[in-house]
Amino acid sequence: MNTTDETRYTPQWLELREGADATARARDFLDPLRDHLRDHLADRTGELVIRDLGCGTGSMGRWLAPRLNGPQHWILHDRDPDLLDRAVARMPRAAADGSPVTVATEQGDIAGLTAADLAGTSLVTASALLDLLTRDELNGLAEACAGAGCPALLTLSVAGLVELTPADPLDAEIGRAFNAHQRRVDHGRGLLGPDAITVARETFNRQDGTVRTYASPWRLGAEESELTAQWLHGWVGAAQEQRPELTPLAETYLTRRLATCEAGELRVVVHHSDLLALPRLTGETR
Repeated sequence: MNTTDETRYTPQWLELREGADATARARDFLDPLRDHLRDHLADRTGELVIRDLGCGTGSMGRWLAPRLNGPQHWILHDRDPDLLDRAVARMPRAAADGSPVTVATEQGDIAGLTAADLAGTSLVTASALLDLLTRDELNGLAEACAGAGCPALLTLSVAGLVELTPADPLDAEIGRAFNAHQRRVDHGRGLLGPDAITVARETFNRQDGTVRTYASPWRLGAEESELTAQWLHGWVGAAQEQRPELTPLAETYLTRRLATCEAGELRVVVHHSDLLALPRLTGETR
């Protein structure tokens, strides 16, 4: 995620970023995902069971459910009951073909999910989550998905690259400090940060399936100035938290960047990656 710890889970931030997330998500994974889900259900009746990990306000469900055919039952996972309530209230009720979409919630930590927990699950999804996991937590998630035979669609992981136009001499240094902050040890947990997508690709590749990654950058211009301003506060704030000695320069930098943003002259590309991991179906060869 691209904000400081104080704001990354607030409904206001999650709602502000939803439009940029929706635009950024790759579309190329939809056909292979639909094909896999169709084949997965070819010999059984019933509905797709989709678990959305760290669902927040439910933006993934709002984006994906209307793009998949067939009846769907979404299970929304989050630690925050308020976010779960918001997600349920705004969940779509119809799939792409008009089939019903139902929803349930599970409050709690998603880090310890096992294959048994995922039994009967057709798809695991998550948005802006991978970079907040540790290597062990990611390994556990991949093993759980493989053990349950369910695909994983993990979107909008930070890639560690930001492009700002016009350029500023401090862009690179702020970026390096931010990336270091994303890789920090947090309460004894070493976060993957921008390494998450590479580690995830390697981890899921070991599970005897097919793994594909897709670029999903935010492209922020004058029309997204409110989001850009909030992102700038978080980006620079995290850099300062990681390297307090940068504070005098960073504060001046932030003032300069916010002025350019307010004038509608700042363009930002925040690179993310999406990952689709498809398990091998029974009888299928690689």
